Amino acid sequence: MNDHFSVTRRKFLAGTASTVAFPTIIPASALGKDGRPAPSERITVGAVGFGTIAHSTVRNFLYDERVQVVAVADPVSRASQYHYDGSKQGGRDVGKEIIEKHYGEKRDKTYKGCRTYEDFRNMLVQEDLDAVNVSTPDHWHALCAIYAARQGIHVYGQKPLALTVAEGRAMANEIAKAGVVFQTGSQQRSDVYFRMAAEWIRNGRLGKLKPIKVGFGGGHADWNKQSARKAPEPIPKHLNYDLWEGPAPHRDYCPAILPLNWRHNFDYSGGMVTDWGAHHIDIVQWALGMDESGPVRIENIQGEMPDPAALYNTAATFHFEAVYADGTRLHVNDRNDEYQQGIKFEGENGKSIFVKRGKLDMQPIDLRKEKPGDGETRLKVSKKHEANFVDCIYNGETPVAPVEAAHRTITVAHLANIGLRLGRKTIEWDSKTETIRGDDEANAMLSKPMRSPYSLS
Repeated sequence: MNDHFSVTRRKFLAGTASTVAFPTIIPASALGKDGRPAPSERITVGAVGFGTIAHSTVRNFLYDERVQVVAVADPVSRASQYHYDGSKQGGRDVGKEIIEKHYGEKRDKTYKGCRTYEDFRNMLVQEDLDAVNVSTPDHWHALCAIYAARQGIHVYGQKPLALTVAEGRAMANEIAKAGVVFQTGSQQRSDVYFRMAAEWIRNGRLGKLKPIKVGFGGGHADWNKQSARKAPEPIPKHLNYDLWEGPAPHRDYCPAILPLNWRHNFDYSGGMVTDWGAHHIDIVQWALGMDESGPVRIENIQGEMPDPAALYNTAATFHFEAVYADGTRLHVNDRNDEYQQGIKFEGENGKSIFVKRGKLDMQPIDLRKEKPGDGETRLKVSKKHEANFVDCIYNGETPVAPVEAAHRTITVAHLANIGLRLGRKTIEWDSKTETIRGDDEANAMLSKPMRSPYSLS
């Protein structure tokens, strides 16, 4: 890392960088009032991580004429077995090629203006960035977001928000302190079906709710097609493995863990509980008006847990129930075929709403006509998730999936995982103090140490 930072058109920095580099930041006034860009000024974006989800999110930024993607950072130069079927390549060189091809076809056939970095921290220092798209494994989310926020850089950060409750709280606090925009990649909030379902619930269209049912799959999918290669192997030349590990505990490199299969290990993620909980539990929280709060208890926690020392040690199966202060109950289950990858709200007099990607079923069908009227709750309309993020950089509004909401959502999933890992049937939660009542061992799992020299200080 550089020891000193230069003044740029968009920001100036005070202080110096250490090896972990979380400098004190004073946002510049170059962006105009409240640090917002002029409507005529294109926003510069850097991509932090270019693997599975970045193939779609970065492309959505590329197709926004208000944006210029100028750089990619990734500890991987180029590798295969990315995406959920192992069909794509990933790494900084792959991102550079996609970005340059797009701008070459759109503007200049000889365009070669995308720069690459192994370490995202160097990119943030050397590039003149307004925003970053963070598409890293979960264990890097907090450090990437906080580092960017402290430099006055807006963040589009992938879900699940953070690896632990403590990291999520630190992210939310730093984003609020910096006054930058943070959009969580929980893109279902930009889907009209999910928004309609949440609005109908917010406005009491079903009457008193029965237990809400959420279904999504468990298990340990072999996305990278290398799950059999669990024995240590030499680190490939295309990978800076120490940087990839970052704050996670060190383990010998093996292809079974990356790319993407890292999601099945608690050092890097929370398994399917956090992966899909960040989507479907998020919609339930939105519908219940819990973006700044959450349940008081997680009950009936059960599941099949591998040996904690196993490479894939996240829950293979799971069931848990979140109970809110008003008695509303949420059931989350990986074994109910009727609700796989969906959410069902049931109320009084046979009324119900079932929603999943591409489907909204309201019963009776005339329920669709009961649209929110004057004086009722209307939720923020976002037609494209990345575009909503860019809108908010320009206008200073809160995005549809803000960091505090994402933190409250993923906390529910983290609490369930803590219960599963410790064999607890019940976790009592104080959403104001963000502590677990009467269980020191469980409270200790709200955070985890970071490998030196990485820290949140």
